[in-house]
Amino acid sequence: MSKSPAISHAIILDYEREQRIGFDEAVLCAQKTPEQIAAIIHMNAEAGKNRLFTRLDPEKFSRLAPELQEQLDYNAEARTAIAGSPLQTHTPPNIAIVSAGSSDAPIVAEAAETLRYYGQPCTVISDVGVAGIWRLLERIDEIAQYPIVIAVAGMDAALPTVLGGLVPSAIIGVPTSTGYGAADQGKTALSAMLVSCTQGLTVVNIDNGFGAACAALRMMRIAGKL
Repeated sequence: MSKSPAISHAIILDYEREQRIGFDEAVLCAQKTPEQIAAIIHMNAEAGKNRLFTRLDPEKFSRLAPELQEQLDYNAEARTAIAGSPLQTHTPPNIAIVSAGSSDAPIVAEAAETLRYYGQPCTVISDVGVAGIWRLLERIDEIAQYPIVIAVAGMDAALPTVLGGLVPSAIIGVPTSTGYGAADQGKTALSAMLVSCTQGLTVVNIDNGFGAACAALRMMRIAGKL
């Protein structure tokens, strides 16, 4: 009987990615074991590099050795960790993260921590969903001052569409898995954003605060803000 070929699970970090595209390689921890994450932390420390870890849930973080935990700046809400020091900037925020409700807070936090890692401050404006549209209208002039707005919403995800009709900013929509039944784990929110009548709305995948932050950073780079 022939044996199945051995499958290699060697970890190879992409140290040249930043030179190619302006972003270093983030580590998605969701499908990685604590042992694999520990190995990456060791490799990263030996190379003297900064690194952003995403989707590192508290249970998995707790299984890392204490000396490895101490090397990480961990945010449990965002499920992110930063190895090394984030980039520093003294410029005022050019990006606002606007969310419909407090249920969207983990995705907002992921986007904010990603921006912090790359040295970009942001302003977070929470709980201004259109079900209580007066809350949004009270802050619309403030929101309009930001060149880029990341709009985070679940359920019917109307927030990015409404914002697109009220402010001139570039808007990046982030559908979230918030909602009951027909919300279908964020698929309804994603579809709503994709069929939005708002001109020029950019949409990322469900719960992808990291991707939205990176899209905002690319926009800023093209505009000469980075």
